[in-house]
Amino acid sequence: MQKQKLQEALKQSMLAKDILKTSVLRLLLSAINYYEIQKGGAGYSATDEDVLAVIQKEAKQRKDSIEQFSAAGRQELADKETKELEMLQKYLPAQMAEDEISEIKQTIREIGATTIADIGKVMGALIPKTKGKADGSLVSKIVKEKLS
Repeated sequence: MQKQKLQEALKQSMLAKDILKTSVLRLLLSAINYYEIQKGGAGYSATDEDVLAVIQKEAKQRKDSIEQFSAAGRQELADKETKELEMLQKYLPAQMAEDEISEIKQTIREIGATTIADIGKVMGALIPKTKGKADGSLVSKIVKEKLS
């Protein structure tokens, strides 16, 4: 997902007067600009991978907020965060389902991992394969289940 595509989507949402989409895209572009400033100042331009990482970070923040708002009984705020999360997920690649992450079993076999102590080796091999396609905490949870 290129930053320019997001900027174009922002223009379209503003013309369509889509308040939620406009708000989410403004927030996302602001986060990307902040990332660029942190990385290298005014001259740095975020790569597609950088943009994907920022979108994933923003989506994770929404998931955390939803949990916290739900636990605190603030359903209206949890609903707002849920709508924002749904919007962000449209800009992420399709996520792997738990049952689709068959690469985990294969990677465990390839590495020869047998105990929970081998989790670092397995995760090190899996992260590049699942980056952007699967939530890291979900992958970690499944690896722990397979190794214990």
